[in-house]
Amino acid sequence: MQEMLVHVRNNNKRMSYSYLFKYIIIGDTGVGKSCLLLQFTDKRFKADHDLTIGVEFGSRNVNVDDKSIKLQIWDTAGQESFRSITRSYYRGAAGAILVFDVTRRETFTHLNRWLEETRNNGNPEMVVVLVANKVDIEGRRVITKEEAQKFAESNELLYTETSAKTGLGVEDAFICAAQRIYEKISSGALSPTFDTHGVKVGATVREKPAKQSKCCK
Repeated sequence: MQEMLVHVRNNNKRMSYSYLFKYIIIGDTGVGKSCLLLQFTDKRFKADHDLTIGVEFGSRNVNVDDKSIKLQIWDTAGQESFRSITRSYYRGAAGAILVFDVTRRETFTHLNRWLEETRNNGNPEMVVVLVANKVDIEGRRVITKEEAQKFAESNELLYTETSAKTGLGVEDAFICAAQRIYEKISSGALSPTFDTHGVKVGATVREKPAKQSKCCK
């Protein structure tokens, strides 16, 4: 995929938008899903974040191709006891942020199970971004970038590396998915007229881009 530029705007609940895209964040407990969401929506990190019970919600507006897009993001619990609840959130999601912890091999090993669940419960055109989190803890890293990229390529996933603590790569993780979803709308693969596709049409408003972010590959 060629490197693309998209425009980012800080979250503003009063802001109008052209489209709404629904996302889910999935992965094992403790990989940093809630911290990634908090960093993306609020630009801050909370080290002692409580475990997610069921699902949590966040939103932020971004600009893609000069159109305002509202990202509605559902952060799901990684515990097995909540899986029956979180499975319902796959339905009607346009994008999935699949997260693993680069310092814990088991979270990478479990990706196949998460991916299978995504494809069994989500729509076939769902955009999935594989996110390697906690790359700031370089001395404890056990999953190499090359190994993770190979997994992403073999499963046709977008890939990026992040640190929810420092903010590194967090913009790309969410925004490159929005770019790909928008491309699928333009091609007709995803349609706002189908609830299961996870996209809706909103009130269009002309907005000026605030910042540029490079899309992940």
